[in-house]
This record gives sequence, C-alpha cells and structure tokens, in this order.
Amino acid sequence: MTVEEREKLAQNPSTPVKTLAELSRDEHWEVRKSVAQNTNTPVKTLAKLGRDKHYEVRLIVAWNLSTPQEILVKLSRDEDSYVRRNVARNPNTPVETLAELSRDQDERVHYLVASNPNTPIETLAELSRDRDEWIRETVAKNPKWKRLEEAGILDQAIAASKYLGIF
Repeated sequence: MTVEEREKLAQNPSTPVKTLAELSRDEHWEVRKSVAQNTNTPVKTLAKLGRDKHYEVRLIVAWNLSTPQEILVKLSRDEDSYVRRNVARNPNTPVETLAELSRDQDERVHYLVASNPNTPIETLAELSRDRDEWIRETVAKNPKWKRLEEAGILDQAIAASKYLGIF
C-alpha cells in the first residue's frame, strides 16, 4: 500500500480499531496524523500518538474531539505552541487547563482560550484586561461572556466565581 492509501485508510471512520492501532505505528508521520484525525481511534492509541515525535501528529490529537481530558491536560504542556493552541481550542479541555493556558507565553493561545465557549468566567475576566485589543475583543464575542453581559449580571458572575473559587 502507498502512503496515500494508508492515509485514506486511517481517515476512514469504518476502519477497524486493530487496523488503526497498526497504522499508528507507521513510519510516515502523515499516516499517524491521519490516525489521530479519526474520531474512532481508541483512547490508548490517541494517548500513544499524543507522545509522537512529530508535532503535527500531536497537534491533531489535541484537535480531535474524541481525545480524553487527561491527554489534553498533558498536551497543554507541550513544547510546541501549535499543539497548545489546539488544546486551547478544544471544547473538551478542562476549565482548569484553560485557565492555565490563558497565561501561556504564546498570545495566540490566549486568543483561543478567549474564544473557547467553555472558558470559565473568571479566566475570561482576566483576559478582558489583556494588553492586546484583539484578545479583549475576542472575550467580548465569547458566547458565555455575551450572555452574562446581556443579562446584566456579568459583574456579579465574576465576583461570585472569585468568591467561590470557581474557575
């Protein structure tokens, strides 16, 4: 089979789990990346691919909506900012991890945390004071922020989350 054929097989949602596991060991990172894209890839295989030497494989694991939270937490500490960006973008990322990522050295990670609909209100409040206007604008567009603002309870929600220690 050619690399392209193996990639297509890895992307196919009907590909058996055993075959996906085999393809996750392929010598070509493009094939492993295709396995990471498949929402039917088993957790054990995603965990292995989350440690892949090639950053593009790891960033797809971080993007995959089937990736469990514990793997997303590990990937949130990845050396590559593109991987951390996809963790910040993933709606399944734990709120504590989103709060940590809001302080990442990469400003694009901040932007993606600000746009994530599951980002806690306290974290959004911190990002609303960011020095970069585009991040502040993104917070204002966040659906959670907008709902609280429109209901006139944004300040109370921020105060309550700080008081209760809710992230």
